[in-house]
Amino acid sequence: MNKETACSHAGQSGCDHNCASCAHGAPQQPEGCTHDCSSCAHAQNGQCSHSQPQSLLEPGNALSHVKNVIAVVSGKGGVGKSIVTSSLAVMMQRKGYKVGIMDADITGPSIPKVFGMGERAVGNDLGIHPCTTKKGIHIMSVNLLLEHEDDPVIWRGPVIAGVVKQFWNDVVWGDLDYLFIDMPPGTGDVPLTVFQSLPVNGIVIVTSPQDLVSMIVKKAYNMAKLMDIPVIGLVENMSYVECPDCGKKFYVFGEGKTEKAAQETGLPVLANMPLNPALASLCDEGKIEDMNVNYLDNAVAALESFKK
Repeated sequence: MNKETACSHAGQSGCDHNCASCAHGAPQQPEGCTHDCSSCAHAQNGQCSHSQPQSLLEPGNALSHVKNVIAVVSGKGGVGKSIVTSSLAVMMQRKGYKVGIMDADITGPSIPKVFGMGERAVGNDLGIHPCTTKKGIHIMSVNLLLEHEDDPVIWRGPVIAGVVKQFWNDVVWGDLDYLFIDMPPGTGDVPLTVFQSLPVNGIVIVTSPQDLVSMIVKKAYNMAKLMDIPVIGLVENMSYVECPDCGKKFYVFGEGKTEKAAQETGLPVLANMPLNPALASLCDEGKIEDMNVNYLDNAVAALESFKK
């Protein structure tokens, strides 16, 4: 059977095993096709609809109306994507926007812990209902579905990708201005699934000031470029330590590396977040909504300018 014309009805009643002529088969080229779209009567702007790639976007839940989907990504782990995602969500909620977070890091979920959520998500005929934080941020994470938060998720890539899709089309997100997606590190199955299957409007890349910064940024940037998704900018986490007595900044990992990567990619640096023990403690205690920092003000402004 030819893969290009393979039919989902193959082998069923009445099948003559000739997929090329089957009404259920793949879209066929018009009669007399010369494979020269520039001269084809079916073509528009030099492109023939019979040769157009089909969209892989998954439909959202019928009761979800999400205006902006923002993915928070990095080319490697350990740079603090979850704290950036959570902080952005808190700050946008304080601005009066309706906000949600999809925890797409299926095997290493941390968003419920950061927000102090111990309940489990429930569902009905309408779909799965996300849990809601004290200040009204909607959260969906695999840890809200497991019996115990420390139960391991030992699933292969296709199963994990399917769960991420379900977080989009089965979850009743309601009316949201911003849905932030806390991504797993790297450029593997889940980022590919998110970029292909969800209507991502833009990406925020999180990095840290170590020597690997150029590679971290460029991996994420190049993937976004290949997927034709705009990058809003860079957030550098763990940029410095500030002395609580005199306010002097100590750049323990060096400085200037993220700015260099930004120049090489043409991206703006939206924020330089310090190592902040107080903020880390709030995350450990599940009280990030009590944060009182302004490191991400420029990132918030960029998101407001970027919104649909």
